[in-house]
Amino acid sequence: MRFFLLIVLLNFSHALWAQRFNSKVFQAVNSAYDEQNPALSPDGKTLFFTIGNHPANVGGKRDPGDIWISRMEGAEWSGPVHGGTLLNDRAYNAVAGLSADGGQLFLHGHYDPSGNIAKTQGISVSRNNGAGWSRPENISIPYFLNKSGTLCGTVSADNSVFIFSAESYGTYGVDDIYVSIKQQGKWNEPKNLGSAINTQFQELSPSLSEDKKTLYFSSNGRKGNGSFDVYSSTRLDDTWTNWSIPVNMGTHINSEGRELFFRSYPDQGFMLYTTTKSSDGYGDLKVYASGDPLPVNDTVIYASLEPDKTVVEESKPLRESPPAEEITEQKEPERNEDVKVYGKIINAKTGETIPAKISFEGPGMEQQSTSSGNNGYSLAVPSSEYVIRIEATGYISTMEKLDINAFEMRELEMNFRLQPVEVGTTVNLKNVMFVQTKTDILTESYPELDLVVSFLKENPKVKIELMGHTDSKGVHADNVKLSQQRVNKVKQYLVSKGIESGRISGKGFGGSKPIASNDTEEFRKMNRRVEFVIKKF
Repeated sequence: MRFFLLIVLLNFSHALWAQRFNSKVFQAVNSAYDEQNPALSPDGKTLFFTIGNHPANVGGKRDPGDIWISRMEGAEWSGPVHGGTLLNDRAYNAVAGLSADGGQLFLHGHYDPSGNIAKTQGISVSRNNGAGWSRPENISIPYFLNKSGTLCGTVSADNSVFIFSAESYGTYGVDDIYVSIKQQGKWNEPKNLGSAINTQFQELSPSLSEDKKTLYFSSNGRKGNGSFDVYSSTRLDDTWTNWSIPVNMGTHINSEGRELFFRSYPDQGFMLYTTTKSSDGYGDLKVYASGDPLPVNDTVIYASLEPDKTVVEESKPLRESPPAEEITEQKEPERNEDVKVYGKIINAKTGETIPAKISFEGPGMEQQSTSSGNNGYSLAVPSSEYVIRIEATGYISTMEKLDINAFEMRELEMNFRLQPVEVGTTVNLKNVMFVQTKTDILTESYPELDLVVSFLKENPKVKIELMGHTDSKGVHADNVKLSQQRVNKVKQYLVSKGIESGRISGKGFGGSKPIASNDTEEFRKMNRRVEFVIKKF
């Protein structure tokens, strides 16, 4: 009798969750705007998510994202309610996780008490005081930097691990996945998860299983079904850089659209994520429920969430000794080696799309495209190695390198963020390098230096200050001298290309201004850099 009662209760609970997340109920949550970053409270009754460019956001339609809240009312989810001005400002706002007791809300970004966009970066925490959520308190993470327009990731329920994607120090491409561990009450310097996870393309929106051993993330740098697919990987040790080969989560989750923000909720028996499939290019919240087949968002989904191995490796039927004439008639299928590259150019400060010129320069060829604001850019290029230049009036030009020789996808989404020309803007010339311990500029540095030349010629009233940095190894006075000599070499090159000497000042700082620790060679390499800051405009 007890066993029968248990089955009845389980079936009732399963049916209740199915009712909570069927397509009709979920329509109250999804809107014509961009739903992102779902996060569920531990009791399963409150859903936090971000809506981008909603007219009711703090910054209106230009606001890249505010936190909205939906609550379970009876058997249905309520319509979204804005999270208020304590949790939201004009920057991108999103929930990174909740504590196990639901009393703490971890938030992406730092908050300025005045309501302006905070100048510092990291994560914050808001506490439930019984009457609502308190004003967020900024959390300090050493050497935290994100040059991307948004920050996405997850804080574990025990507040010990922050896994996140960002464009930061030592990235392999654009956005990489990093981890920061909390030990003895303090957060450690972020660590890149390494090349097993990160590619030269974008890895976004990571989350962890409850035991912190399984990583879920989205990537457009691997063979998949569409723009961004969700992958899973297992952590093999405590270094956080040793991972199993990422496996595509399969067609139950991934589509020809963009799938992001995958989070698993085993206690509730489902997974939440967002997809742009059938949503006019914007994200909609979606659920994958484990258990028996359930109708979810007008799609029948099934009990097993085993990774779809056909996405990783195609299985072929075994055959014995085909006839010789059959072998003769077989032809190698033609392969289209062109890759469609598309995306948008974004104002790094406001998140708005902007018009720009994009140039792909490869061996013996150059292709150009223009980005017309919201429509973005699109062009087809052969599989090769490229230097990509992105230029826009009123913005600091940038350069990226792209290698798609072994790229197997037909399409690649690449979005670029440009910094507006403003006094105080600092630009890291990441491709400017020198012979070790010397002042000789390596030849591979010239394309980026030429981009600085073009920028200064297009903005004749801009004055800049070059800043040279080394790591902390060796004698400080020698490091200051070396960094100053390297700054002088860069200035000489710019002047030789027609830039007035009076527009360029420069100073060597040695190892006194690190952007990472000097404990490992990887971090010391980040500290060896040349930057320029706009001093007058």
